[in-house]
Amino acid sequence: MNDRPIGVFDSGFGGLTVARALIDLLGDEEIIYVGDTARYPYGPRPAAEVRRFSREIAEHLVRVEDVKMIVVACNTAAAVALDELRYDFEVPVVGVIEPGVRAAAAATRNGEIGVIGTTGTIASGAYQRAAAALHVTTGVHFTACPGFVEFVERGELDGDSVHVLAERLLSPLREAGVDTLLLGCTHYPFLARTIGDVMGREVVLVSSAEETAFDVRAILNSTGLGRRTPAKRAHRFLSSGDTSWFSTMGRRLLGPELAAAEAVTFGA
Repeated sequence: MNDRPIGVFDSGFGGLTVARALIDLLGDEEIIYVGDTARYPYGPRPAAEVRRFSREIAEHLVRVEDVKMIVVACNTAAAVALDELRYDFEVPVVGVIEPGVRAAAAATRNGEIGVIGTTGTIASGAYQRAAAALHVTTGVHFTACPGFVEFVERGELDGDSVHVLAERLLSPLREAGVDTLLLGCTHYPFLARTIGDVMGREVVLVSSAEETAFDVRAILNSTGLGRRTPAKRAHRFLSSGDTSWFSTMGRRLLGPELAAAEAVTFGA
């Protein structure tokens, strides 16, 4: 058994969906969340840059915060950096891509699955590889949705502008007749109402957050890394950007557990 915390990171607020799922499922565990808001969004950035950012954050979580596991709660980072992080660090490293594909495959009724993500995530081919590895090889449609992350990071979760963008970006998936839509970015569940309105109520929206939390629990159980006693400290939230803004926005998105954010600095 191991009482060290679990580290979770994302480019900004999106990974709070995963943190919420972990807090709800693993109430005894302590979570340390890093939102790299000084450098978000990751989606449009070159893969090499995202890998560097991911390594800097992982280094901090392991060397400074002494975490026992890292959850890469950012689809873009998981797409390009997950294998490298698993090779470089001795703690278990969990991503959000494979759990999401697995959940979508279980949810579909007609075999037509849509996957939406940032430009970087979709272009990386990570979801395509995960689908092939899980033998979900037909009826999967991939669409990049540039702009969604920026709306979430500004706190604009509904309204005409985001609805018009969603109508335009999601139209190919509606035409393809998908009955299940995998939200392949941890920011996207915050836009679930708008996305659901555009896709129609018959389309099931799948978030990887809960499935990722189940994977974390399985690893804790199989490796003996679960806590011996309930966590005595509050969960901690770190931001590389404006901590006041992160606290205000994050509390709206996560809940009362995010009392305040601490400042953290990484490379320029």
